[in-house]
Amino acid sequence: MIVFQERGITHLDLHGERHADVSDMILDFIYQYQYEIPLIIICGNSVRMITIVSDILNKDSITFSSPRFGIIRVERI
Repeated sequence: MIVFQERGITHLDLHGERHADVSDMILDFIYQYQYEIPLIIICGNSVRMITIVSDILNKDSITFSSPRFGIIRVERI
């Protein structure tokens, strides 16, 4: 799990992570950095990874947007 700051926004980069392992990573990241929202989750070009992340966020009623393909921006918890 790679977490970094760019232009004052905290990012989680999921490149190289296994699909089965990201569920806990995503929620841990969001709740750990919840006071720094907005947050960016980089899913890459994997449609499956984008779907997994979107489903997790929807399940927890977390508001998000997708400014570009492969990028998810967490707007509100």
